[in-house]
Amino acid sequence: MNDQQKKPAIRRRTALLLAILLLMSKFSFAVDVSPVKMDDALWSNGKIYVVVLVVLTIFLGIILTLIHLERKIKKLEKQVQ
Repeated sequence: MNDQQKKPAIRRRTALLLAILLLMSKFSFAVDVSPVKMDDALWSNGKIYVVVLVVLTIFLGIILTLIHLERKIKKLEKQVQ
């Protein structure tokens, strides 16, 4: 595919993604949000910071793994060429 063939496909995908996100946001307002008791307990005990730290650690691990894999893939691609 050349560049002119890729542009309409990218535009279609972008438009589809935008439409899906807009629909999801519209339906998310229809959800009845009630207060969660666990949230209050975590805040009052100070354990919410532990939860946030664990989530951030997991995301950081995922990002570092992806970066490491990307570097290995680039190195292998250079060896193949």
